[in-house]
Amino acid sequence: MIVKHLNQIELSRRWSISPRTLERWRWLGQGPRYLKIGGRVVYRLEDVEAYEAERAHSSAATVLPPPAGMSMEAAR
Repeated sequence: MIVKHLNQIELSRRWSISPRTLERWRWLGQGPRYLKIGGRVVYRLEDVEAYEAERAHSSAATVLPPPAGMSMEAAR
């Protein structure tokens, strides 16, 4: 099994953010999981994709059903 890794520059380009943002996130304990190997920071592609999936939002126009036992009229 081959594991694909992204370095800080590759991930910053993927997300169109500054590499410094990734550095700050690491310092704050935010952002995707990363590995530090020999002083080099890398992100596993599967961790990056999991992080993206966790933050995926549906459109604000999506109408969700009301909670159980509540009619659509009462939910408005």
